[in-house]
Amino acid sequence: MIYGNVNSEWFEEQKKVLHPYLGKVLDYLKETDLASHESGVFDLELDGESLVLQVLDLQTSPREALRPEIHRKNVDIQFLASGGPEWAGFDALGRRERPVDEDLLDRPRDILFYKDAGDDTEGCLYMEPGTYAMYFPWDVHIPQMAKDGVSRKIRKIVVKVPLRLLA
Repeated sequence: MIYGNVNSEWFEEQKKVLHPYLGKVLDYLKETDLASHESGVFDLELDGESLVLQVLDLQTSPREALRPEIHRKNVDIQFLASGGPEWAGFDALGRRERPVDEDLLDRPRDILFYKDAGDDTEGCLYMEPGTYAMYFPWDVHIPQMAKDGVSRKIRKIVVKVPLRLLA
């Protein structure tokens, strides 16, 4: 998992330690006005590669209403374009012994939901506009959590980067 903010004074330095393609996706997120983009799922061509761009208008929810998730074929780059704040949970120990609730890995969404274990090994990322989190196939995460139990509108951008592009 990689976490940062495109408005950070360290943004350019942070990009230097990433795979160059991930840096290009972050530049796209920073330079494109996705807060006013129409919502939906779109094909995105970036440097000759086809990616999936999701522009989602959501409400944050209480943690107990959300399921942990993973992706196998893609790096899931989640970017808060507007609204919030949002908490994004993650499995701090990286355990995989969770019971599966719904497996959609063989579909275009490339997502598997776990049953909520309710364990206390979760960490949280604070997401405000400009913040991104990159989730790799081994990163169990719980996006869209309400901060302080207060539901807020968010404009979440998700770019799915095929893992094969980083090999």
